[in-house]
Amino acid sequence: MTAKWRLVCLFLICFEVLATLGLADEKSSPLPPGFVYVNEVIPGAELEMRYYSSHNFVGRRIAGYLQPKCILTVAAAEALKGVQRELESFGLGLRIYDAYRPQRAVDDFVCWAEDLKDTRMKREFYPDVDKKDLFKEKYIAAKSSHSRGSTVDLTIVSLTGVTIGKSLDMGSGFDLFGPRSWPTSPAVPPSARAHRMLLQVLMKKHGFEPYPQEWWHFTLKNEPFPDTYFDFPIQ
Repeated sequence: MTAKWRLVCLFLICFEVLATLGLADEKSSPLPPGFVYVNEVIPGAELEMRYYSSHNFVGRRIAGYLQPKCILTVAAAEALKGVQRELESFGLGLRIYDAYRPQRAVDDFVCWAEDLKDTRMKREFYPDVDKKDLFKEKYIAAKSSHSRGSTVDLTIVSLTGVTIGKSLDMGSGFDLFGPRSWPTSPAVPPSARAHRMLLQVLMKKHGFEPYPQEWWHFTLKNEPFPDTYFDFPIQ
């Protein structure tokens, strides 16, 4: 680990300790121009903000996630509203796992990836990938499109009947690192591939582009901040 990343990791560790003690919350401030809370635009979308929780590949809350809120650029949220509207006509809806991600959260991922001894979440999230290969295989990077504000991780859930609140079978869980999560993976059952195709078709129809290694990951094609990586906290 370079001296730069040692300092970054030290800062993030201190931030995490202070946050746990309730001393690191930054003063609430309006969102930057062009951003919006997703529930204000799509009240019917379900939010399961994984990086505010401990149910993620790191195994703890991630730096910068001060509240379990979902933020996107206005353009991305408005486009996503069209997807939700189409799904609702079939008794289905969206569940969002992550959207805007502060740069400090990405830095937190990098620091975690540098610590090869911490593999407590390996069984669920990267059972077939060596942690030392997460950078090489592009599952972890120093920059993320999420920090530009127009990328979203999501799935489809049922809104009616006995399956209400249950997600459609996508063949793998969110944030599973490996070929099984590739949108076109032949390793998943036909029904799961059909569900992935449904999500992809609707997202592309409303202006989003898929990511070839993750069935849940989409970025607005005409994103308003293509070269800006934001770091304001989620609060």
